[in-house]
Amino acid sequence: MSRSLALFAIGLVFGGGIGLVTAAGNGVTFDGHDHGDPAHHGGGSQAEMAAHDHSAMVNMAAGPEAPALEIALTPDPMSGWNLHAMPQNFRFAPENASGADLEGEGHAHVYVNGEKIGRLYGRWMHIGTLPEGEVEVKVSLNSNSHGVIAVDGNPVEAAVTVDTR
Repeated sequence: MSRSLALFAIGLVFGGGIGLVTAAGNGVTFDGHDHGDPAHHGGGSQAEMAAHDHSAMVNMAAGPEAPALEIALTPDPMSGWNLHAMPQNFRFAPENASGADLEGEGHAHVYVNGEKIGRLYGRWMHIGTLPEGEVEVKVSLNSNSHGVIAVDGNPVEAAVTVDTR
């Protein structure tokens, strides 16, 4: 019986260790924030992903070189909606996501009724079914390190409201 108990204990230790290593390798942390979720982050090392800060603001001065954003949302003929982001003085740089900030480049975050649904790395995104009723779709420009890009302290974002009824 002691041998069975010893084998059980060994299996428990190794199984728990393998589970922890697997979770850490996939970016899962105990704070409930999945740093490995590709819809939320975009690659990079675990250290880079753990170090990013969604609340940081990258502020730029107003002027002709300042970034700006317009968006349009149209029904897709087959299903869902097509989001068209039209930034000015901004370059989508998915290859630098979660990396060092470079002025005028990054990605966008897309929100439906205030809830983030993903990142945008280019001008177009298909959005599946939206909730029924009045729905706000908002896009914000974000730096490579995920900070909100702002001009004179005002976030560079655009929103449209559609009625899906």
